Amino acid sequence: MSLQTQLNSFVLRVAEEFNTVKGRTGTLTALTTTDKSSLVAAINELKAAIITAVAIDDLTVATTSTYSSSKIVSVLDALKADILGGADPAYDTLLELQQALQNDQTGIAALTAAIDKRVRFDAAQTLTVPEQTQARDNIGAVAATDIGDTTTDFVAIFNAALV
Repeated sequence: MSLQTQLNSFVLRVAEEFNTVKGRTGTLTALTTTDKSSLVAAINELKAAIITAVAIDDLTVATTSTYSSSKIVSVLDALKADILGGADPAYDTLLELQQALQNDQTGIAALTAAIDKRVRFDAAQTLTVPEQTQARDNIGAVAATDIGDTTTDFVAIFNAALV
């Protein structure tokens, strides 16, 4: 093989690789930057836009900016104050609340007993006759036994009375 043939083969192979690389990187016209003269110019344009961008805005809630760290801390402090609602410092953490609850089992038992004596509307419940009477009196209801047979077919009675 002559030198001329070898050089032609080499140039064609380099051109093939060049076209592969060029195809992977795209063309300058595909850039979304204003300056499409070179990749370096496009990168410099992007860098300048990032430097001049206003990313911190303590006055506006937006998806295109953020608060400064001091604004974030003040918002979190306000949220904490809202959640605590002026709670005594002895009860302003979950650990302190847990410890207070664990240390007062008598109070917890009293609350549980009081809750157990409430009429449920979300589940079946077994009540004594005096409890049933009190519950009905509290809401102005009557006992099923005072109503009579709830399966009576009043339509049939009406139809029979028409004859």
